Amino acid sequence: MASETKIVNLAEEAKLAREGVKAAPSYAFTSICKSLVAGGVAGGVSRTAVAPLERLKILLQVQNPHNIKYNGTVQGLKYIWRTEGFRGLFKGNGTNCARIVPNSAVKFFSYEQASKAILQLYQQKTGNEDAQLTPVLRLGAGACAGIIAMSATYPMDMVRGRITVQTEKSPYQYRGMFHALTTVLREEGPRALYKGWLPSVIGVVPYVGLNFAVYESLKDWLVKSNPFGLVQDSELSVTTRLACGAAAGTVGQTVAYPLDVIRRRMQMVGWNHAASVVAGDGRVKVPLEYTGMVDAFRQTVRYEGFGALYKGLVPNSVKVVPSIAIAFVTYEMAKDVLGVEFRISD
Repeated sequence: MASETKIVNLAEEAKLAREGVKAAPSYAFTSICKSLVAGGVAGGVSRTAVAPLERLKILLQVQNPHNIKYNGTVQGLKYIWRTEGFRGLFKGNGTNCARIVPNSAVKFFSYEQASKAILQLYQQKTGNEDAQLTPVLRLGAGACAGIIAMSATYPMDMVRGRITVQTEKSPYQYRGMFHALTTVLREEGPRALYKGWLPSVIGVVPYVGLNFAVYESLKDWLVKSNPFGLVQDSELSVTTRLACGAAAGTVGQTVAYPLDVIRRRMQMVGWNHAASVVAGDGRVKVPLEYTGMVDAFRQTVRYEGFGALYKGLVPNSVKVVPSIAIAFVTYEMAKDVLGVEFRISD
């Protein structure tokens, strides 16, 4: 199916806006809802597909160095299977999906809206109605989308991290997302729901920004240059788009990963009933205490070395490549099924 029969690209929408042509309110509302649904479906499918690797990554990130239980990707997955069974591999995934579905929906929708606004400003500034978004502008749009989505759903991410590190032997169990939210509010106060927010904001700029920028720029380059005959009728195959998403995920997660480790560790601070994997039941029983992001970096590097900032990188790398790739492709396919005409780019 040719793209011109189903896509209204950014330049065309910007031109319609300048000419004062607006879509009917009902059509615009329906389009927004469909876009949000497509983004939510993309997030839920992609995260569920890699849920075991996501849980192992978090366990490695917060693991006490004096009580090593998870030592590598394969060993870690086997240990979870042996001690907690199949359900243990997906522990926290329900909460993660409850968070990632609205997060992904807001992120994709925010990126589209930010892209349109930035493109209009760029075209007005350059005086070129046919101008397209540059990689730098896409990076800015992606960063805006990431910050908005992350901030809107951060409390769910915070409690999801705690639920994920629970084991069957934990002294205290969060029974679900709502129970975890209310417990944290009651015992630690509302500010606790945003522990680790600052490194998340700093990390989301290169992570989400680079994801969108690399994905869209790579797609544009492939469509224009058509190396190895990958493009047919101005369309990229699902396999090629998966490869673009994989490249985007690899670049983004490598740059932002240390901030993700610090975020997870800060989220555990103040948890009086922390699981043994966090507080430690080995030689040293000192709970995590940080005065802020810089102190968390300092303590982590001082006591565990620089390599600790990349704990869990291997399972995360294995996870993030298919996760990002599946998310982008699922999003575009869902929009096709729902009949949404506007896409991120063309």
